[in-house]
Amino acid sequence: MGELQLRDVRKSYGRMEVIKGVNLDVDHGEFIVFVGPSGCGKSTLLRMIAGLEEITGGDITIDTKVVNDLPPVKRGIAMVFQSYALYPHMSVYENIAFPLRVERLSNDKVQEKVQNAAGILQLSERLQHKPGELSGGQRQRVAIGRAIVREPSVFLFDEPLSNLDAALRAEMRVELAKLHNDLDATMIYVTHDQVEAMTMADRIVVLDHGVISQVGTPLDLYHKPQNLFVAGFIGNPKMNFVQVTGKQSDNNGVVVTLPSGQELTVAVSPRGDVAGKPLTLGIRPEHLTLDQADASVEIVPNVVEHLGIHTVTYSSIPGSDATFCALLPGSAPVKVSAPIKMGVKGSDCHLFDNTGTAFDRMVSVAALDPAEMHI
Repeated sequence: MGELQLRDVRKSYGRMEVIKGVNLDVDHGEFIVFVGPSGCGKSTLLRMIAGLEEITGGDITIDTKVVNDLPPVKRGIAMVFQSYALYPHMSVYENIAFPLRVERLSNDKVQEKVQNAAGILQLSERLQHKPGELSGGQRQRVAIGRAIVREPSVFLFDEPLSNLDAALRAEMRVELAKLHNDLDATMIYVTHDQVEAMTMADRIVVLDHGVISQVGTPLDLYHKPQNLFVAGFIGNPKMNFVQVTGKQSDNNGVVVTLPSGQELTVAVSPRGDVAGKPLTLGIRPEHLTLDQADASVEIVPNVVEHLGIHTVTYSSIPGSDATFCALLPGSAPVKVSAPIKMGVKGSDCHLFDNTGTAFDRMVSVAALDPAEMHI
């Protein structure tokens, strides 16, 4: 099966509540990623699902069974940790077989399960090696193999790639995605790296100070963030925020006044009287252009990064202390300290009220091109 439900799940350490009433439904076969900044509660929530942390309130249900009081071994889960936690004196075969030895399975059954897991993870030729003879990526695959042989209802991953270098992380992301498809398994994955989340997840759970800020597909969160926190967290480089003033609403959206005095119609659904109210305009770096558009923002780059396929500029704009970033074509003619005007389209922008809540965008996520994402 592999279904998981969290109902008003809470965790407190004394008077400090770190998980504040989380509700979530996970269907069989989903790849769910928990993301958020350090200290948001993502690893704590995963450990509560695993049974490694007691819950203070609420219910955790796995395959219709409430598991609040069950030890980890009885929950039908298998967990892969940030550290490989392999036994250095044992072969790869025996490391993978260890949980089966604990269950006292026959040697024939152990061999069948280990060989099957090794085949899936491309470790068949490494079974007689010791962990010290393996690369970091191979060691992590051994740890995953130890989880696979248990045939759990739910796989739990706690930042399993954080100890790997950049190239290996990219390779392992692909391997984990393939593994998910091959096993048709339910996977819950914790990471602070939003690139991992965007590239692997069926749905992303964005956590902020112990509460779920938004749940959705990668494209949902990228194109239609519900609040400033999600808008600033999802996307790389991160979204630019500009303080603007509301002027009026009409059928085309909400008209705002930029710090330069220019007016811009943002394609969002009107919500109440916006005249004279302070609002926040969100502009993704990849949606800025050197061409003429609905409005423009003049910037003076203080840093320019030439990355080949892209050129990234960092600057400041009048009236804001935040860095303003633009993601341009690799051949863009920009230089440090040379003023340029960046075109802004109202249909590409996001708008947030003074509570940080997003106005609903008029554009359909399904109609947008996934190639617009830069992660």
